[in-house]
Amino acid sequence: MKSTLVLLLFIIFVFTAAFAGSRFLPGEWYRNLQKPPWTPPNWLFGPVWTILYIMIAFSGWMVCRESGFTAALFPFIIYLLQLILNAMWTWLFFGLHKPAIAFLDISALWLCILFLIILFWQISKPAGILLIPYLIWVTYAATLNYFLYKLNS
Repeated sequence: MKSTLVLLLFIIFVFTAAFAGSRFLPGEWYRNLQKPPWTPPNWLFGPVWTILYIMIAFSGWMVCRESGFTAALFPFIIYLLQLILNAMWTWLFFGLHKPAIAFLDISALWLCILFLIILFWQISKPAGILLIPYLIWVTYAATLNYFLYKLNS
């Protein structure tokens, strides 16, 4: 029962960060940007991020279950930091229309995710593996962010 409650808390925590980021939608500004031909359709972002957020929550839960929260305090600080950077990117890019600053944010996010994979892997290999698709997607998103900046500046 306790493990299920902790999982629910991780899901709530992760989706709270997702909700904060979702307050800033692409809108007309994004529609008017020049985009590279490999830009995904807008409908794809919701399903992909939903799956990734579930994987992020399960990853944190697995580490917490394996070592406890206090024993993995530093990894969980990085976990929190990557969630903050994740939510900030949407605000910077779609809210403030600042692709250059958003690119700095997503670059920091990428580093946090990589570091988190390494930290989580040492505690629970499956938890680290669950974060690899997140790193791949953020790599793609960072590349897209960069090209959107270059094409529109």
